[in-house]
Amino acid sequence: MTVRKAAVAGQFYGGTPAECRAEIEECLPPRELKMAMPHPIAAAIVPHAGWVFSGELAATAFKAVRQVNGEVDTFVIFGAAHRYFDDGPAVYDQGAWETPLGRIEIDAELAARMVKIGAIANSEAHRSEHSIEVQVPFIQYLFPNARIVPIIVPVDGFDPLFGTRAGELIHGIKGKKIVCIASTDLTHYGPRYGFCPQGTGPRALRWAREVNDREFIDLVLRMEPERIIEVAMDKGSACGPAAVAVVVAAAKAMGRTCGVLLGHTTSHDIMLEKFNQFSEESVGYAAIVF
Repeated sequence: MTVRKAAVAGQFYGGTPAECRAEIEECLPPRELKMAMPHPIAAAIVPHAGWVFSGELAATAFKAVRQVNGEVDTFVIFGAAHRYFDDGPAVYDQGAWETPLGRIEIDAELAARMVKIGAIANSEAHRSEHSIEVQVPFIQYLFPNARIVPIIVPVDGFDPLFGTRAGELIHGIKGKKIVCIASTDLTHYGPRYGFCPQGTGPRALRWAREVNDREFIDLVLRMEPERIIEVAMDKGSACGPAAVAVVVAAAKAMGRTCGVLLGHTTSHDIMLEKFNQFSEESVGYAAIVF
């Protein structure tokens, strides 16, 4: 069996089973979520930074899925492409992934069907990518019987109809509970990222959150996949816009008409809240369900 070893355990999240579980329990909302949510949840958007920054929002999205859907058989996780630059979505199509919480199996049958509708079987593309990996322990903890289909979606060579085909495929599968996940962070603002269109300081960071992030979030909530990549590339408002566009299109094909925002924050907000430290840099994070 081909097994992908964890690449960022001990860096982005706890490196031992005990550390990983403790961090997940700290990230998870202590009570049931009270906001109105779709039933069932067909898809979600989650962030993928280190858990100290974005873990609570990612955990909230997975908690929402658990609360609304109960058990899930397979999560199809569409990740941002930070190191994979070939054309077309790359699927890890067989074997298993390993994290500190053990191994989780690939849904090889569904992965093969994703290849038939346009994905490319390429396990090597996933070797060092973190955008999907950091979601997996949440799934293992909350959905111990679930399997996954990891798919990296680069902007280059993006097929605008791939998400629609994926949604139609999933919608047509009976007797299996499947949820789509897109992994992205939002505006990377500040000198470290080479993106300072509003200068530096509190006012600039507020613009990154309240204007730049929010424009992208609103496109997602209104489910406009055709504009998501264009706006994100023009405004620098997301690192995984192709993954988001795929999932939004898939959710539309599954009958969803709008998204529900579970939360939105930034690394700067968290630095102030948790460490009482100001930073010139900020990365945005949001959790959305459909």
